[in-house]
Amino acid sequence: MNELQAILEGFESSQKSGEMTFLATVVKTQGSTYRRSGAKMLMTNTGRTIGTISAGCLEKDVFEHTQQRMSDGESIVVTYDSTASEDILWGFGLGCNGIVQVLIERLERKSTPNAIAFIQECFHKKHLGIIATVFAFEGAVKVKLGSRLLLYPDGKIITDIKDANLIQSLLADSQAAFANQKSRVNNYQLPLGSAEVFIEVIQPPTPLVIFGAGYDAIPVAQFAQALGWDVTVVDCRANEATKARFPIACDVILTRREIVKQVFIDVNTVAVVMTHNYLDDLEILKTLLPSPARYIGVLGPKARTERLLEDLGSQGIIYTTEQLTRLHGPIGIDIGADTPEEIAIAIIAEIQAVLTNRNGNFLRNRNQPIHQCYESNSNLLPTT
Repeated sequence: MNELQAILEGFESSQKSGEMTFLATVVKTQGSTYRRSGAKMLMTNTGRTIGTISAGCLEKDVFEHTQQRMSDGESIVVTYDSTASEDILWGFGLGCNGIVQVLIERLERKSTPNAIAFIQECFHKKHLGIIATVFAFEGAVKVKLGSRLLLYPDGKIITDIKDANLIQSLLADSQAAFANQKSRVNNYQLPLGSAEVFIEVIQPPTPLVIFGAGYDAIPVAQFAQALGWDVTVVDCRANEATKARFPIACDVILTRREIVKQVFIDVNTVAVVMTHNYLDDLEILKTLLPSPARYIGVLGPKARTERLLEDLGSQGIIYTTEQLTRLHGPIGIDIGADTPEEIAIAIIAEIQAVLTNRNGNFLRNRNQPIHQCYESNSNLLPTT
Protein backbone atom coordinates (compact mmCIF):
# COMPACT_ATOMS: atom_id res chain seq x y z
CA MET A 1 0.00 0.00 0.00
CA ASN A 2 1.39 3.40 -0.94
CA GLU A 3 0.89 6.70 0.87
CA LEU A 4 -2.11 7.88 -1.11
CA GLN A 5 -3.89 4.54 -0.69
CA ALA A 6 -3.28 4.76 3.06
CA ILE A 7 -4.75 8.28 3.08
CA LEU A 8 -7.87 7.07 1.29
CA GLU A 9 -8.32 4.26 3.81
CA GLY A 10 -7.66 6.66 6.66
CA PHE A 11 -10.36 9.02 5.41
CA GLU A 12 -12.89 6.19 5.27
CA SER A 13 -11.94 5.18 8.80
CA SER A 14 -12.25 8.75 10.10
CA GLN A 15 -15.72 9.11 8.61
CA LYS A 16 -16.90 5.95 10.33
CA SER A 17 -15.51 7.08 13.67
CA GLY A 18 -16.94 10.58 13.34
CA GLU A 19 -13.57 12.36 13.43
CA MET A 20 -13.07 15.78 11.86
CA THR A 21 -10.60 15.33 9.00
CA PHE A 22 -8.16 17.68 7.29
CA LEU A 23 -5.95 17.28 4.24
CA ALA A 24 -2.64 19.07 3.70
CA THR A 25 -1.30 19.16 0.12
CA VAL A 26 1.99 20.57 -1.09
CA VAL A 27 0.81 22.73 -3.98
CA LYS A 28 4.01 24.53 -4.93
CA THR A 29 7.73 24.26 -4.24
CA GLN A 30 10.72 26.34 -5.19
CA GLY A 31 14.35 25.39 -4.81
CA SER A 32 15.38 22.25 -2.95
CA THR A 33 12.62 20.55 -0.93
CA TYR A 34 12.16 17.09 0.58
CA ARG A 35 8.71 16.51 -0.94
CA ARG A 36 7.36 17.93 -4.18
CA SER A 37 3.97 19.24 -5.26
CA GLY A 38 1.26 16.66 -4.74
CA ALA A 39 2.58 15.25 -1.44
CA LYS A 40 -0.33 14.82 0.97
CA MET A 41 -0.98 14.31 4.68
CA LEU A 42 -4.29 13.38 6.28
CA MET A 43 -4.98 14.69 9.79
CA THR A 44 -7.83 14.19 12.25
CA ASN A 45 -8.87 16.42 15.15
CA THR A 46 -7.71 13.64 17.49
CA GLY A 47 -4.11 14.06 16.34
CA ARG A 48 -3.90 11.04 14.03
CA THR A 49 -1.85 11.65 10.84
CA ILE A 50 -1.23 9.62 7.70
CA GLY A 51 1.35 10.57 5.08
CA THR A 52 4.06 13.23 5.10
CA ILE A 53 4.68 16.56 3.42
CA SER A 54 8.30 16.96 4.55
CA ALA A 55 11.03 15.04 6.33
CA GLY A 56 9.09 15.52 9.56
CA CYS A 57 9.83 19.19 10.20
CA LEU A 58 6.53 20.72 9.02
CA GLU A 59 3.92 18.17 10.04
CA LYS A 60 3.41 19.36 13.64
CA ASP A 61 3.06 23.00 12.61
CA VAL A 62 0.60 22.14 9.84
CA PHE A 63 -1.52 20.22 12.35
CA GLU A 64 -1.49 23.23 14.69
CA HIS A 65 -2.95 25.34 11.88
CA THR A 66 -5.95 22.98 11.71
CA GLN A 67 -6.56 23.54 15.41
CA GLN A 68 -6.04 27.30 15.56
CA ARG A 69 -7.04 28.77 12.19
CA MET A 70 -9.72 26.57 10.66
CA SER A 71 -12.67 26.81 13.01
CA ASP A 72 -14.76 28.29 10.18
CA GLY A 73 -13.88 25.43 7.82
CA GLU A 74 -12.29 27.71 5.22
CA SER A 75 -9.16 26.46 3.41
CA ILE A 76 -5.83 28.17 4.06
CA VAL A 77 -2.38 28.20 2.44
CA VAL A 78 0.75 28.23 4.58
CA THR A 79 4.17 29.12 3.16
CA TYR A 80 7.42 27.77 4.62
CA ASP A 81 10.56 29.53 3.40
CA SER A 82 13.78 27.79 4.41
CA THR A 83 15.81 30.21 2.30
CA ALA A 84 15.15 32.93 4.87
CA SER A 85 17.10 33.36 8.11
CA GLU A 86 13.81 33.18 10.01
CA ASP A 87 13.79 29.44 9.36
CA ILE A 88 16.24 29.03 12.22
CA LEU A 89 14.08 31.18 14.48
CA TRP A 90 10.96 29.19 13.63
CA GLY A 91 12.81 26.05 14.59
CA PHE A 92 11.83 24.08 11.50
CA GLY A 93 15.42 23.53 10.43
CA LEU A 94 14.38 22.38 6.97
CA GLY A 95 17.91 22.48 5.66
CA CYS A 96 16.66 22.20 2.09
CA ASN A 97 17.05 25.83 1.02
CA GLY A 98 13.64 25.91 -0.61
CA ILE A 99 10.09 27.25 -0.35
CA VAL A 100 7.06 25.04 0.30
CA GLN A 101 3.44 26.14 -0.01
CA VAL A 102 0.86 23.91 1.67
CA LEU A 103 -2.90 23.98 1.13
CA ILE A 104 -4.82 22.87 4.23
CA GLU A 105 -8.52 22.08 3.92
CA ARG A 106 -11.23 20.41 5.92
CA LEU A 107 -12.60 17.29 4.24
CA GLU A 108 -16.33 16.79 3.94
CA ARG A 109 -17.79 13.73 2.25
CA LYS A 110 -20.66 15.75 0.76
CA SER A 111 -18.50 18.56 -0.64
CA THR A 112 -18.54 19.23 -4.40
CA PRO A 113 -16.19 18.82 -6.12
CA ASN A 114 -14.83 16.11 -3.82
CA ALA A 115 -11.14 15.46 -4.48
CA ILE A 116 -10.92 12.44 -2.16
CA ALA A 117 -13.94 10.74 -3.77
CA PHE A 118 -12.47 11.52 -7.21
CA ILE A 119 -9.13 9.89 -6.32
CA GLN A 120 -10.96 6.86 -4.93
CA GLU A 121 -12.87 6.56 -8.21
CA CYS A 122 -9.67 6.83 -10.27
CA PHE A 123 -8.11 4.02 -8.23
CA HIS A 124 -11.20 1.81 -8.29
CA LYS A 125 -11.87 2.20 -12.03
CA LYS A 126 -8.13 2.27 -12.87
CA HIS A 127 -8.15 5.41 -14.96
CA LEU A 128 -6.24 8.68 -14.99
CA GLY A 129 -7.77 11.82 -13.58
CA ILE A 130 -6.85 15.50 -13.33
CA ILE A 131 -7.38 17.71 -10.27
CA ALA A 132 -6.80 21.44 -10.84
CA THR A 133 -6.71 23.26 -7.49
CA VAL A 134 -6.63 27.04 -6.97
CA PHE A 135 -4.24 27.91 -4.13
CA ALA A 136 -3.73 31.63 -4.70
CA PHE A 137 -5.59 34.44 -6.47
CA GLU A 138 -5.74 38.23 -6.71
CA GLY A 139 -8.39 40.64 -7.91
CA ALA A 140 -12.02 39.89 -8.65
CA VAL A 141 -11.55 36.35 -9.94
CA LYS A 142 -14.63 34.26 -9.09
CA VAL A 143 -12.85 31.58 -7.08
CA LYS A 144 -11.85 30.81 -3.51
CA LEU A 145 -8.88 29.00 -2.00
CA GLY A 146 -9.29 25.32 -2.70
CA SER A 147 -11.67 25.75 -5.65
CA ARG A 148 -11.24 22.87 -8.09
CA LEU A 149 -11.83 21.52 -11.53
CA LEU A 150 -11.94 17.73 -11.89
CA LEU A 151 -11.43 16.21 -15.34
CA TYR A 152 -12.42 12.65 -16.25
CA PRO A 153 -11.00 10.60 -19.17
CA ASP A 154 -14.24 11.01 -21.12
CA GLY A 155 -14.02 14.81 -20.91
CA LYS A 156 -16.56 15.21 -18.11
CA ILE A 157 -15.73 18.02 -15.68
CA ILE A 158 -16.90 18.92 -12.18
CA THR A 159 -15.98 22.36 -10.85
CA ASP A 160 -16.98 25.01 -8.34
CA ILE A 161 -14.99 27.70 -10.19
CA LYS A 162 -17.25 30.48 -11.44
CA ASP A 163 -14.79 32.39 -13.62
CA ALA A 164 -15.47 31.36 -17.24
CA ASN A 165 -12.05 32.50 -18.49
CA LEU A 166 -10.23 30.49 -15.87
CA ILE A 167 -12.36 27.40 -16.56
CA GLN A 168 -11.60 27.62 -20.27
CA SER A 169 -7.85 27.90 -19.71
CA LEU A 170 -7.83 25.20 -17.03
CA LEU A 171 -9.73 22.79 -19.24
CA ALA A 172 -7.19 23.17 -22.05
CA ASP A 173 -4.22 22.72 -19.73
CA SER A 174 -5.85 19.81 -17.89
CA GLN A 175 -6.40 18.03 -21.20
CA ALA A 176 -2.72 18.62 -22.01
CA ALA A 177 -1.80 17.11 -18.63
CA PHE A 178 -3.87 14.05 -19.58
CA ALA A 179 -1.81 13.67 -22.74
CA ASN A 180 1.67 14.11 -21.24
CA GLN A 181 0.78 12.75 -17.77
CA LYS A 182 2.75 15.52 -16.06
CA SER A 183 1.57 17.64 -13.16
CA ARG A 184 2.39 21.34 -13.20
CA VAL A 185 1.78 24.71 -11.53
CA ASN A 186 0.30 27.49 -13.71
CA ASN A 187 -0.19 31.18 -13.03
CA TYR A 188 -3.12 32.57 -15.03
CA GLN A 189 -3.38 36.28 -15.86
CA LEU A 190 -7.10 36.96 -16.22
CA PRO A 191 -9.18 40.04 -17.16
CA LEU A 192 -10.14 40.69 -13.53
CA GLY A 193 -7.05 39.40 -11.75
CA SER A 194 -4.86 36.32 -11.56
CA ALA A 195 -4.96 32.79 -10.16
CA GLU A 196 -2.29 30.22 -9.36
CA VAL A 197 -3.34 26.62 -9.87
CA PHE A 198 -1.78 23.22 -9.20
CA ILE A 199 -2.78 20.83 -11.99
CA GLU A 200 -2.26 17.33 -10.60
CA VAL A 201 -2.29 14.07 -12.53
CA ILE A 202 -3.86 11.26 -10.51
CA GLN A 203 -2.30 7.96 -11.53
CA PRO A 204 -4.07 4.70 -10.68
CA PRO A 205 -1.90 1.94 -9.15
CA THR A 206 0.63 0.49 -11.61
CA PRO A 207 -0.61 -2.89 -12.90
CA LEU A 208 2.20 -5.47 -12.63
CA VAL A 209 1.78 -8.95 -14.12
CA ILE A 210 4.29 -11.56 -12.94
CA PHE A 211 4.43 -14.62 -15.19
CA GLY A 212 5.84 -17.35 -12.98
CA ALA A 213 5.13 -18.36 -9.41
CA GLY A 214 8.45 -19.64 -8.10
CA TYR A 215 9.88 -18.57 -4.78
CA ASP A 216 11.91 -15.83 -6.48
CA ALA A 217 8.64 -14.22 -7.63
CA ILE A 218 7.47 -13.76 -4.04
CA PRO A 219 9.77 -10.81 -3.14
CA VAL A 220 8.95 -9.16 -6.49
CA ALA A 221 5.27 -9.27 -5.57
CA GLN A 222 5.98 -8.11 -2.02
CA PHE A 223 8.05 -5.08 -3.04
CA ALA A 224 5.51 -4.14 -5.71
CA GLN A 225 2.67 -4.36 -3.18
CA ALA A 226 4.64 -2.15 -0.79
CA LEU A 227 4.63 0.50 -3.54
CA GLY A 228 0.88 0.12 -3.94
CA TRP A 229 1.06 -1.57 -7.33
CA ASP A 230 -1.79 -3.79 -8.53
CA VAL A 231 -0.15 -7.22 -8.70
CA THR A 232 -1.31 -10.23 -10.69
CA VAL A 233 0.62 -13.52 -10.52
CA VAL A 234 0.18 -15.98 -13.40
CA ASP A 235 1.14 -19.55 -12.53
CA CYS A 236 1.79 -21.37 -15.78
CA ARG A 237 1.94 -24.71 -13.94
CA ALA A 238 -1.59 -24.32 -12.48
CA ASN A 239 -0.47 -25.31 -9.01
CA GLU A 240 -3.21 -24.78 -6.40
CA ALA A 241 -0.58 -24.23 -3.69
CA THR A 242 0.40 -21.00 -5.42
CA LYS A 243 -2.55 -19.10 -3.95
CA ALA A 244 -1.29 -19.77 -0.44
CA ARG A 245 2.22 -18.68 -1.46
CA PHE A 246 1.05 -15.25 -2.60
CA PRO A 247 -1.36 -14.01 0.07
CA ILE A 248 -0.54 -10.37 -0.69
CA ALA A 249 -1.08 -10.51 -4.45
CA CYS A 250 -4.20 -8.82 -5.78
CA ASP A 251 -4.92 -11.76 -8.04
CA VAL A 252 -3.53 -15.22 -8.81
CA ILE A 253 -4.30 -16.91 -12.13
CA LEU A 254 -3.70 -20.64 -12.56
CA THR A 255 -3.39 -21.73 -16.20
CA ARG A 256 -1.71 -24.19 -18.56
CA ARG A 257 -3.03 -22.95 -21.89
CA GLU A 258 -3.50 -19.51 -23.45
CA ILE A 259 -1.34 -18.00 -20.75
CA VAL A 260 -1.45 -14.32 -21.70
CA LYS A 261 -4.99 -14.27 -23.08
CA GLN A 262 -6.37 -14.51 -19.54
CA VAL A 263 -4.64 -11.29 -18.51
CA PHE A 264 -5.64 -7.75 -19.49
CA ILE A 265 -2.65 -5.83 -20.87
CA ASP A 266 -2.82 -2.09 -21.59
CA VAL A 267 -0.39 0.82 -22.04
CA ASN A 268 0.10 1.12 -18.27
CA THR A 269 0.88 -2.56 -17.68
CA VAL A 270 4.37 -3.68 -16.68
CA ALA A 271 5.17 -7.38 -17.07
CA VAL A 272 7.86 -9.63 -15.62
CA VAL A 273 8.52 -13.03 -17.20
CA MET A 274 10.14 -15.45 -14.76
CA THR A 275 8.61 -18.90 -15.34
CA HIS A 276 12.01 -20.67 -15.57
CA ASN A 277 10.49 -22.62 -18.47
CA TYR A 278 11.80 -21.82 -21.95
CA LEU A 279 8.70 -22.90 -23.88
CA ASP A 280 6.40 -21.00 -21.52
CA ASP A 281 8.52 -17.87 -21.90
CA LEU A 282 8.42 -18.26 -25.68
CA GLU A 283 4.64 -18.46 -25.65
CA ILE A 284 4.33 -15.50 -23.31
CA LEU A 285 6.67 -13.28 -25.33
CA LYS A 286 4.77 -14.15 -28.48
CA THR A 287 1.81 -12.25 -27.05
CA LEU A 288 3.57 -9.67 -24.89
CA LEU A 289 5.83 -8.18 -27.57
CA PRO A 290 3.03 -6.95 -29.86
CA SER A 291 0.95 -5.88 -26.83
CA PRO A 292 0.86 -2.25 -25.60
CA ALA A 293 2.65 -3.20 -22.33
CA ARG A 294 4.88 -0.36 -21.15
CA TYR A 295 7.62 -2.65 -19.83
CA ILE A 296 8.48 -6.31 -20.50
CA GLY A 297 11.22 -7.85 -18.37
CA VAL A 298 12.62 -11.34 -18.96
CA LEU A 299 14.60 -13.16 -16.29
CA GLY A 300 17.72 -14.97 -17.45
CA PRO A 301 20.99 -14.24 -19.26
CA LYS A 302 21.18 -12.12 -22.39
CA ALA A 303 21.94 -15.11 -24.60
CA ARG A 304 18.71 -16.80 -23.51
CA THR A 305 16.65 -13.72 -24.41
CA GLU A 306 18.37 -13.49 -27.79
CA ARG A 307 17.58 -17.13 -28.43
CA LEU A 308 13.92 -16.51 -27.56
CA LEU A 309 13.81 -13.72 -30.13
CA GLU A 310 15.51 -15.90 -32.73
CA ASP A 311 12.98 -18.68 -32.19
CA LEU A 312 10.13 -16.22 -32.50
CA GLY A 313 11.65 -14.99 -35.76
CA SER A 314 11.87 -18.55 -37.07
CA GLN A 315 8.11 -18.82 -36.46
CA GLY A 316 7.57 -15.84 -38.74
CA ILE A 317 6.91 -13.40 -35.90
CA ILE A 318 8.19 -9.94 -36.78
CA TYR A 319 8.98 -7.58 -33.92
CA THR A 320 9.70 -3.88 -34.29
CA THR A 321 12.44 -1.68 -32.84
CA GLU A 322 9.85 0.00 -30.64
CA GLN A 323 8.79 -3.36 -29.22
CA LEU A 324 12.39 -4.31 -28.51
CA THR A 325 12.89 -0.99 -26.70
CA ARG A 326 10.25 -2.07 -24.20
CA LEU A 327 11.93 -5.46 -23.73
CA HIS A 328 14.45 -5.73 -20.89
CA GLY A 329 16.53 -8.86 -20.79
CA PRO A 330 18.48 -9.47 -18.69
CA ILE A 331 16.01 -7.85 -16.32
CA GLY A 332 16.88 -5.37 -13.59
CA ILE A 333 19.38 -2.67 -12.71
CA ASP A 334 23.02 -3.66 -12.26
CA ILE A 335 23.45 -3.62 -8.46
CA GLY A 336 25.30 -6.93 -8.12
CA ALA A 337 22.12 -8.74 -7.10
CA ASP A 338 22.41 -12.44 -6.21
CA THR A 339 19.68 -13.52 -3.77
CA PRO A 340 15.98 -13.56 -4.76
CA GLU A 341 15.39 -10.47 -2.61
CA GLU A 342 18.29 -8.57 -4.17
CA ILE A 343 17.17 -9.53 -7.66
CA ALA A 344 13.63 -8.39 -6.83
CA ILE A 345 14.96 -4.99 -5.72
CA ALA A 346 16.89 -4.69 -9.01
CA ILE A 347 13.75 -5.58 -11.00
CA ILE A 348 11.43 -3.19 -9.17
CA ALA A 349 14.03 -0.40 -9.36
CA GLU A 350 14.34 -0.82 -13.12
CA ILE A 351 10.57 -0.73 -13.59
CA GLN A 352 10.34 2.41 -11.45
CA ALA A 353 13.08 4.02 -13.55
CA VAL A 354 11.17 3.21 -16.75
CA LEU A 355 7.92 4.57 -15.32
CA THR A 356 9.59 7.87 -14.43
CA ASN A 357 11.80 8.06 -17.54
CA ARG A 358 15.03 7.85 -15.52
CA ASN A 359 18.18 5.83 -16.20
CA GLY A 360 18.77 4.42 -12.73
CA ASN A 361 22.15 6.11 -12.27
CA PHE A 362 23.63 7.38 -8.98
CA LEU A 363 21.92 10.59 -7.84
CA ARG A 364 25.31 12.10 -7.03
CA ASN A 365 26.07 11.99 -10.77
CA ARG A 366 22.84 13.82 -11.66
CA ASN A 367 23.31 17.45 -12.70
CA GLN A 368 19.58 18.24 -12.85
CA PRO A 369 17.12 18.54 -9.93
CA ILE A 370 16.15 15.22 -8.35
CA HIS A 371 12.43 15.90 -8.64
CA GLN A 372 10.40 16.95 -11.64
CA CYS A 373 9.92 20.72 -11.78
CA TYR A 374 6.20 21.57 -11.77
CA GLU A 375 6.55 25.33 -12.13
CA SER A 376 5.68 26.95 -15.46
CA ASN A 377 5.68 30.41 -17.02
CA SER A 378 3.65 32.88 -15.00
CA ASN A 379 2.25 34.94 -17.87
CA LEU A 380 -0.34 32.57 -19.33
CA LEU A 381 -3.23 34.33 -21.02
CA PRO A 382 -6.72 32.83 -21.13
CA THR A 383 -8.04 31.60 -24.44
CA THR A 384 -11.05 33.52 -25.68
